[in-house]
Amino acid sequence: MSIKVIMSGYRLPAPHGAWIDRNKPLRLQFNGRDVHGFAGDTVASAMLAQGIKQVGRSFKLHRPRGIFSCGVEEPTGLLDIGLGGARTPNTRATDIAASEDLQTFTGNAWPSLDFDLAALTQRFAALLPAGFYYKTFMWPHWHWFEPTIRRMAGLGVAADAHDPDRYDQVTRRIEVLVVGAGAAGIQAALSAARSGRQVLLLEGAAQLEPTSAARLPELLQVGVEVQTHCTVFGLYDHLMAAAVQPVGGNVRERLWKLRADRIILATGAFERPMLFPDNDRPGVMLAGAVGRYASHYGVACGRRVVIATACDSGYDTARTLIANGVNVAAIVDHRTSAAAQEPAGVPVFRGSAIVAVEGQRAVRRIVVAGQDGGAVQRLDADCVASAGGWAPAVHLYSMAGGKLRWVDESAMFVPERVLDGIASVGACAGVFDAEHALEHADAVGRGEALTPQVGGLGRVAENNSPSAAALAAAGRKPAKMFVDLQNDVTAADVALAARENYRSVEHLKRYTTTGMATDQGKTSNVNALVLMGAMTQRTPGQVGTTKFRPPFKPVTLGTLAAGRSGSRYRPLKRMPGHAWHEAHQPLWEEFGGWQRPAAYLQHGESLTAAAEREALQVRTHVGLFEASPLGKIEIYGPDAASFLDLMYVGTMSTLAIGQARYGLLLREDGVIFDDGIVARLGEHHFWVNTTSGGAERVALAFEEWLQCEFVHHRVMVTPVTSNWGNVTVAGPRSWALLQAAGFDHALAPAAMKHMTLHEVRYGGILMRVLRASYSGELGYEINLPALQTQSLLERLWQVGQDFGVLPYGIEALMILRTEKGYLHLGADTDGTTFPGDVGLDRGIVKKTANFVGRRSLLRPVATDADRMQLVGLLPRDRRTHLPVGAHVTSTAPPAPIEGFVTSSVFSPVLGHPVALAMLKRGSKRLGEHITLYHLGQPIDAEVVKTPFFDAAGERQHG
Repeated sequence: MSIKVIMSGYRLPAPHGAWIDRNKPLRLQFNGRDVHGFAGDTVASAMLAQGIKQVGRSFKLHRPRGIFSCGVEEPTGLLDIGLGGARTPNTRATDIAASEDLQTFTGNAWPSLDFDLAALTQRFAALLPAGFYYKTFMWPHWHWFEPTIRRMAGLGVAADAHDPDRYDQVTRRIEVLVVGAGAAGIQAALSAARSGRQVLLLEGAAQLEPTSAARLPELLQVGVEVQTHCTVFGLYDHLMAAAVQPVGGNVRERLWKLRADRIILATGAFERPMLFPDNDRPGVMLAGAVGRYASHYGVACGRRVVIATACDSGYDTARTLIANGVNVAAIVDHRTSAAAQEPAGVPVFRGSAIVAVEGQRAVRRIVVAGQDGGAVQRLDADCVASAGGWAPAVHLYSMAGGKLRWVDESAMFVPERVLDGIASVGACAGVFDAEHALEHADAVGRGEALTPQVGGLGRVAENNSPSAAALAAAGRKPAKMFVDLQNDVTAADVALAARENYRSVEHLKRYTTTGMATDQGKTSNVNALVLMGAMTQRTPGQVGTTKFRPPFKPVTLGTLAAGRSGSRYRPLKRMPGHAWHEAHQPLWEEFGGWQRPAAYLQHGESLTAAAEREALQVRTHVGLFEASPLGKIEIYGPDAASFLDLMYVGTMSTLAIGQARYGLLLREDGVIFDDGIVARLGEHHFWVNTTSGGAERVALAFEEWLQCEFVHHRVMVTPVTSNWGNVTVAGPRSWALLQAAGFDHALAPAAMKHMTLHEVRYGGILMRVLRASYSGELGYEINLPALQTQSLLERLWQVGQDFGVLPYGIEALMILRTEKGYLHLGADTDGTTFPGDVGLDRGIVKKTANFVGRRSLLRPVATDADRMQLVGLLPRDRRTHLPVGAHVTSTAPPAPIEGFVTSSVFSPVLGHPVALAMLKRGSKRLGEHITLYHLGQPIDAEVVKTPFFDAAGERQHG
């Protein structure tokens, strides 16, 4: 790919560049072109050193964009980094360390950066003001334009493959967290450590400032832990901070989660840019950034640098550049006077402004005019260093709930007060005088509440844009003055928002998109607020600010997930018998957070066919099923029985030892929460089964009631799901199989009744065998130590070959339970289902004791005669499948819904489809013919009573 490169920047000779190591050269690529640099360079500094000015295009108008800053505030130097799955879009070139063979690309230009077809939008810029998308594309229809607009939206290209990088997480508890390792941050950290506190100091830059690095031995001596390249991107409730840190090697980035007793913010300040026509040209940069590139990276951003300033710091930048051998052609000061000393030999134009920038893709020349419309001069320049003032980095303070106030003299927003546990020091507190900043930081580090002396910048012009007279003196129509460089928001857009009465700061932000780009307005917000104030006769303080929200800088989703992606995103639990199932070719699926066999497919068989085959085998012979994921909780204590009576709709205290009973759990609002079987193991000892997905939440609910309401109950709740495996043997030949395998005759159907539990030993291992059945067949749920589950499956499989044994999966179980009309929580219930809706309210009248949710069952919503109730459905032709979700309506949709199908299967034992449905007044509509609608197609059905198979329930007794 050929790239037209505009050259002006260059590498300064040694010893300039405190952060680079000239003994370690490296090479990276930008749009396929080699870029040379040194260890310590950022991608931006390497590009500037090679004279690359244009690196991208703006969002809306696709105007040329270059590097603008030297840190996380970068609004325009956005690149896609990496290849394939490792590609990261919209990455700030100023915040990425240059490395060998790093691949970087422009993300918002097509077909190339030099020839971008979307740049044609500049010709129609007059038709694309702020809010144009609210007013256009309405005729003839939005969908005509939507595909093209969506293709043009966005800045980068997202990765199209699996992310190969690794991420990790560190969680720490500390006493004092100091954010920022500038002079004030270091002083605060030292003071806190000398007061006996444990201190963690985080610095977002890759290296410490030279003056800060000189104090590193002092920090380490008093026990301060220092982490560089670690940016705090969010403050949350209860003094929790989150930070991101590039690591390198096997780990790309690390997420830090920090809990602190006290947080000291020393995050510095961002420089405000000057406003002038064509201030978005590549080569227009923040003055502090131009100085920093020279001193830290040994890079001259231009051969003739003009400094445009509205504050004294512009003169400091001029001296820094001159000291590093960079030619400063002139200083254009918005103000008529300044306290700062003029650098020798540098022309200074006071009371003047830049009114034009010449050069299409880079700065070639500037036009300067007096604010009073005085003489116009043209100056050759290839870099404009813009110093419009400073904006304290109050983002973290604002995230913590802090309010801001406007300081007129310094033209900046500063923290209004100290928050509980959070203090600001240095520039982020508005203290720019070095001596005062260190005194204040030292006091804050000791834990003192000292009011900072805000100021130290001298007089800063609030509105730093050219006057109308200066613009008129240029003798040409003024070009656009950009406020938000990434989103192409201009001063005219802010004026339009004011005229259209979008004067609230929140409306201004959303109508113009100011501050909504990836930099979140770090360089644009204050200028936008100043302009809005001027246009509405308000001060910036009266206009106000938006609330800053995390993240402080863009963070990859991989980092936020901290490596919890793929199988680690939501790790699936494996059953104890996993290896045995694996040997029988299962189709694995997730059920309730567990990896379980949906079915065991034979060659060429579909999931549906396999499930129907397995279900029929259970009805006719015998099947093996692992139910280890069923929740298992042991309840023990003198008050265990009465406690379970309070938890369940049914009465559990009347169970005899060895008996079991089905139970229903409700929420306080009476809605079904979970269900399962409760068995009594001893006078004060109960075995509780829950649904597979409900094990954790039921145990937590029990604990919450015991700790918050029934605090005097002497009960211990012990979740034991992972300790016990469960092998279920079901089918008419299940006892024959167990008998042949050598199980105790006490488990025979004649000796052991349905819904009883016996503790037996088999092969010397204690097992709890429950006679229960979710299939409707003779069934045994054998609970045994989890590590013995696989051996029992292998033994029963070996012996069961003579009895036609087959493994069956979840889908076959769903067929079996639907044939019996058994409830499946989450399928046949939702967040509105009461016991009476599913026919499980018969015991409520008999139970005199209270239980959770009982009072709510008396509410009108629960007793409404028109409530939906669970019923059975059969297709009238006994052939058509009744799809889950199909609606019951009296007329063709759209029409009021009378019900819907919740479960639907083909019954292999009956030879036709069966279904369950929630239907209004369902129990009173048995025998009624109804019509279901699915995707517009009607299906005739009949309301019937369940179960569909073995209505007398004789098969479960053997």
